Amino acid sequence: MTCAIEKAAVLDGAHLMQIFWNEGGESLYPAVWLRDNCQCPDCYLHSAKARKLLMEALDVNIGIKVLTFDRKKVCITWPNEHYSEFEADWLKKRCFSQQAREKLQRELFLPECQYWGAELQLPTLDFEDVLKNDEHAYKWLSSLKKVGIVRLTGASDKRGQILKLGKRIGFLYLTFYGHTWQVQDKIDANNVAYTTGKLSFHTDYPALHHPPGVQFLHCIKQTVTGGDSEIVDGFNVCRKLKEKNPRAFQILSSTFVDFTDIGVDYCDFSVQSKHKIIELDDKGQVVRINFNNATRDTAFDVPVERVQPFYAALREFVDLMNCKESKFTFKMNPGDVITFDNWRLLHGRCSYEAGTEISRHLEGAYADWDVVMSRLRILRQSIQNRN
Repeated sequence: MTCAIEKAAVLDGAHLMQIFWNEGGESLYPAVWLRDNCQCPDCYLHSAKARKLLMEALDVNIGIKVLTFDRKKVCITWPNEHYSEFEADWLKKRCFSQQAREKLQRELFLPECQYWGAELQLPTLDFEDVLKNDEHAYKWLSSLKKVGIVRLTGASDKRGQILKLGKRIGFLYLTFYGHTWQVQDKIDANNVAYTTGKLSFHTDYPALHHPPGVQFLHCIKQTVTGGDSEIVDGFNVCRKLKEKNPRAFQILSSTFVDFTDIGVDYCDFSVQSKHKIIELDDKGQVVRINFNNATRDTAFDVPVERVQPFYAALREFVDLMNCKESKFTFKMNPGDVITFDNWRLLHGRCSYEAGTEISRHLEGAYADWDVVMSRLRILRQSIQNRN
């Protein structure tokens, strides 16, 4: 971005700065915001990219004393003679118009979402390429954010491969089941995933108040019959539910449900949480699905007359997930790693037969979306700088 300033002026009794841009258009900046974001060494620590100016030191009614400008920057003198400079590009990027704000938010959070159903073309990349090549790693994480799932192929069929993915993004998300965990048939299993039975569609770990955002599953050994994986785009199902039954959508997006998980693994644990099954942001957009029927608690903190309507709404949601147009079924092969959005996708598994020895073995791990998005932004910037 290279912007040029045509004109700068003070408005509203010196409480607002107006800029006319050389390429057309104008921007308005409140004086208090400009003072708060002064980039001088006294107000801003450039080595940490962090504000030094204290809120207690900010005059929220401040006005601009003197404003000068050239094509590349504006210069402001404040009533106490403090001096600030702002580059044209820096200001244009932070323009307060709705269009500019939306553009910056898209750059920061990459909200583009590609909905899918049974027709999904599963994005697939090579495991080693992702580890060694920034372009492939960027494609992996950007596809994960947009589509919600990416398959990586060609990993070893030995434990420890997803630890490498953890290092690639930064670090993994430790839970009560450990840094990584083994999905296989276990005696006296402390989780329904550690059995051979069918797993219905669920998100992992809604028993935590901050469920893990991303899940990695590495196939080490696969059973010959059964054990197929099923996935569904929860955001897409929510759209369908809202169209088909707005009342059910309203119930699931407003009712807090109790979840629990009690046992021993990495250490002993007794976890409780409350979530709305469909979580919305302040604009009414779905941002997370919180649903695991196995860990949904018997305690249900709602008035008695709301119980049956809740069950009816939840059943409709689950039925939409299970319809053939919604779900995508596939079978993992040894060396495959599935990486997916645990806030968006619900996943399940077909049952398989237990044998005298372990016939199916996956190693799993979690990552936090903050860690994944951090690496995605860094990779994007690195690639842009090279180009």
